[in-house]
Amino acid sequence: MKTLLLLLFGLSAASLLTAQTSLQGKVTDAESGEPIIFGSVILEKEGVYIAGVQTDFDGNYSISKLDPGTYDVECTYVGYLSVTVEGVVVKAGTANRLDIQMTASVALDEVEVIAYKVPLIERDNTTTGSVISADRINRLPQRKIGKSKGKKSKKGDQGASVKGSRSDASTYYIDGVQVSGNLIPQTEVGSTNQMKTNPGWEEYRYFEENSFLDPRQEPLSTFSIDVDRAAYSNVRRYLEQGQLPPPDAVRIEEMINYFEYDYPTPAAGEPFAVQTELASCPWAPERQLLRISLQGARIDLSSAAPNNLVFLLDVSGSMQAYNKLELVKPAMRLLVDQLRPQDRVAIVVYAGAAGLVLESTPGSDRQKILEAIDRLQAGGSTAGAAGIKLAYQVAKEHFIEEGNNRVILATDGDFNVGVASESELTRLIEAKRDDGIFLTALGFGMGNYKDNKLEILADVGNGNYAYIDNLQEARKMFVHEITGTLYTIAKDVKIQVEFNPARVGAYRLIGYENRLLAAEDFNDDTKDAGELGAGHRVTALYELVSAGAETTLVRNVDPLRYQAVPTSTAAANSEEWGLVKLRYKEPRGRKSRLLEQPIVHTGQDIVSATGDLRHAASVAAFGMILRRSEYVGDYSLRQVSELAQSALGRDEYGYRAEFIRLVNSAEALEPLAENSK
Repeated sequence: MKTLLLLLFGLSAASLLTAQTSLQGKVTDAESGEPIIFGSVILEKEGVYIAGVQTDFDGNYSISKLDPGTYDVECTYVGYLSVTVEGVVVKAGTANRLDIQMTASVALDEVEVIAYKVPLIERDNTTTGSVISADRINRLPQRKIGKSKGKKSKKGDQGASVKGSRSDASTYYIDGVQVSGNLIPQTEVGSTNQMKTNPGWEEYRYFEENSFLDPRQEPLSTFSIDVDRAAYSNVRRYLEQGQLPPPDAVRIEEMINYFEYDYPTPAAGEPFAVQTELASCPWAPERQLLRISLQGARIDLSSAAPNNLVFLLDVSGSMQAYNKLELVKPAMRLLVDQLRPQDRVAIVVYAGAAGLVLESTPGSDRQKILEAIDRLQAGGSTAGAAGIKLAYQVAKEHFIEEGNNRVILATDGDFNVGVASESELTRLIEAKRDDGIFLTALGFGMGNYKDNKLEILADVGNGNYAYIDNLQEARKMFVHEITGTLYTIAKDVKIQVEFNPARVGAYRLIGYENRLLAAEDFNDDTKDAGELGAGHRVTALYELVSAGAETTLVRNVDPLRYQAVPTSTAAANSEEWGLVKLRYKEPRGRKSRLLEQPIVHTGQDIVSATGDLRHAASVAAFGMILRRSEYVGDYSLRQVSELAQSALGRDEYGYRAEFIRLVNSAEALEPLAENSK
């Protein structure tokens, strides 16, 4: 008993020493002595990331609960030479101190920041990613960054060597707080110097809404499927904060595909089932609404192939907010709780550099995985490309033949070190996807969120993309729909619809603007397309004008000089509205398979349509109102709500009921309120 008590006392004392062991200090400008605010301080040991924090408004930092030992400390700040202090000795049970001085790297010209007015919530800018109203930005004074004197790097404390390297100097200041490279000039909105910026410096890919096409001139509509759901949860985040989302954040197909539908299950041995339905269009009753749906085959997790997962987690300074890394960690815990002994998990993190914080570990060693997640702290710049390369390398080293090999990226998408542009990231991921490793991209946070980069990473990485705005959304991804999240049953899935001009006078695909393909891409197996997860559902809606109906919706094209109008075939006189063709590959296949199904329907009123079509139509109308679509007419939010209520159905997890609440909340927001009357 005495021995046991001594052992317990020793363990308790060791834990107490670890809790009291810390490294703290102050980061200042070497010339002026002024504090460096929101500078990143990263702790590494033998090249492996240990912890990271940002300095406060007085330039102070503190990293606690450290193990005694020797560390390297890196300090970075935009516009300054980065500083690495090697061989810093951290003693047990002590508040060890290391002060750091930084030298400005370059001189910058004065920057004028003028933003257009949008309805944003105004908050104190006390953390990276805070939202600042455009009115406030318009009142801000301009500020310069000091000029570099060209001084050499200095020696750090304790006689350790200091290495300097040039940092990114694209910096803006807002109320004295630095913002790095997040202002995106897009379109002139007034004088030459007045440029439009995205709300909160979030980035979204611009796209134009699909227009009506004439099937006599363009009979083929071709696109890649999209099972991403990021747009819906991101729109929800905006509306729950009392804000309208930017129009380009509203991708209607992702909003429609967020929900569960009661589609027929595939036949034995087939990856998915195809179904079509036709009814009158709610916002334009003189037109028709066509639904094309795919239902993926479901699999049982207990008998599914083993997983080789690499969590790629952004722990840079921009991830410090409560809805970023502090939401990533419980989300990853939910996924870990679903692991089986045959599964494996590794954890790669990246900030100023990338590191492996957990080697590939069996799912049975759950406690080890959870402890690695719990130790994560945010701090540093964002070398996302380095993290991506390391994650794919680790996944390849532990590749499971006939298994599911996947990188799960969790970030706000704000890459600012190394490869950072959309085109560079696309080429990087394209080079990795042929290794049989799939990608899941998870977006977190707000303010500096880079939706455009995460969308493109998932698109080209044979993967899916979701935005996690709360723990319930994480539970949806990793508990309720885990097989769809992790297991791909078909890749490069393309849809091509040929419309019969004897039945259809004009057609318009609702959504999928970022997924359109050329007609010849359909038969080209080298063209990348979307992936379908186990149990996933895909819905596409077309708005149709019946043949012979008067319409000014299609573009007016002059008659051809050298070609006659194509003659109709025998099929044109049938009951077919069109032909749906699908191509897909097995998850590891290189040659596609073709499926065809004609669209044969008798028109019906929307009130007689299935609840699935009515719900999908209500979501589409809501998305069009948020995008200020010219095609939605005077259809109101109140009508959207009524249509959605008629399609509530079983709603096991309450997703459809939540949608109705969001629509009702949007009625109070200007300028949408005028559509709600």
